[in-house]
Amino acid sequence: MTAPTGPLDGIRVIEIGTLVSGPFAGRLLGDMGAEVIKIEPPGAPDPLRTWGQAELDGHHFFWTVHARNKKSITLNLRERSGRDLLLDLVERSDVVVENFRPGTLEKWDLGYEVLRRRNRGIILVRVSGYGQTGPDAHKAGYASVAEAASGLRYMNGFPGGPPPRLALSLGDSLAGMFAAQGALAALYRRSVTGEGQVVDVALTESCLAVQESTIPDYDVGGVVRGPSGTRLEGIAPSNIYQAADGSWVVIAANQDTVFRRLCEAIGEPELATDERFHDHAARGRNQDELDAIIGAWAAQRQSADIIETLSAAGVISGPINTVADVVTDPQLQARGMIADHWDERIGRNVKGPGVVPVLSETPGTIRQAASTRPGQHNDEVYRRLLGRTADEVEALRSEGIL
Repeated sequence: MTAPTGPLDGIRVIEIGTLVSGPFAGRLLGDMGAEVIKIEPPGAPDPLRTWGQAELDGHHFFWTVHARNKKSITLNLRERSGRDLLLDLVERSDVVVENFRPGTLEKWDLGYEVLRRRNRGIILVRVSGYGQTGPDAHKAGYASVAEAASGLRYMNGFPGGPPPRLALSLGDSLAGMFAAQGALAALYRRSVTGEGQVVDVALTESCLAVQESTIPDYDVGGVVRGPSGTRLEGIAPSNIYQAADGSWVVIAANQDTVFRRLCEAIGEPELATDERFHDHAARGRNQDELDAIIGAWAAQRQSADIIETLSAAGVISGPINTVADVVTDPQLQARGMIADHWDERIGRNVKGPGVVPVLSETPGTIRQAASTRPGQHNDEVYRRLLGRTADEVEALRSEGIL
């Protein structure tokens, strides 16, 4: 008997759609042991195959990580025979993940009720810009717009400046995580009832969900949280401070007990009882003064000394790492978070993030490299799983279905 590949061992996921949010959900489910079958239209591969800022021999490497633990097949869902094949897969699967504009599956006669007639336990995970209902449901959505429309982007940057974006598609990743979470909840519910359901995830709502107290603060006090640069207004000390070597260090000691430890570590224990700083509210009112005191202390020390001194005192601190620092970080390496991904295109391993979270008994794994070409697993899926003959598969290929 083989060991399980993760907590979702035995679960089959069909992934339809392109780019980031839906496929990220598929990756998370695959990391946890699910068998993920990635569908691409024949002749129209997922654009993510060509994404990533690094290039080697004409190859890019977003796909290397994003398509790990997935089997790649081609299938034309605009044709009846292609849709019939998908329904045959649905009959043998547990979850379908899609991130088309709402109404696309219905236009192809592949809406949830159609899928459910073939498999009453099927779970349809739908990721879109604004959700499947509401006045904006028909709109296409990208992470950049979702981050802005949800209010998330307005809080980013420095007061008085334009709200910048992060150098990645945060909204897509958030939506992918909520989609995977919804799939897990639906799988658990199905284990009780035997029934599937629709998991409806919006990019905008995923960005809204992580915004802490912004809505109640506005509702009760009319507070419109804006950008605060390198710190959070009223939360002190929690900022970045420049060391003598010119690098920046994060120091976070806004909790009363941690603040007392910080005061001892910087040689100013009296600050803990100073009426300007003695509790959370007082420090928030006087955080400019407090930042100046801590900044002056940090400016006289090397970054490594700052972190070592504060860590020994039980004060939260750390460097602002570049990716070059991250890939050599001993903590991340010790936990398997800088993982090798074999890339057949260049004949070597490519590093990427490991599997999160870490489970003690059934940890997720990177079992399979990303496909090097669309349809790489057509024979395995159509012949072994669906029982089609070699001649049938070849006929479907010649008809443009595969």
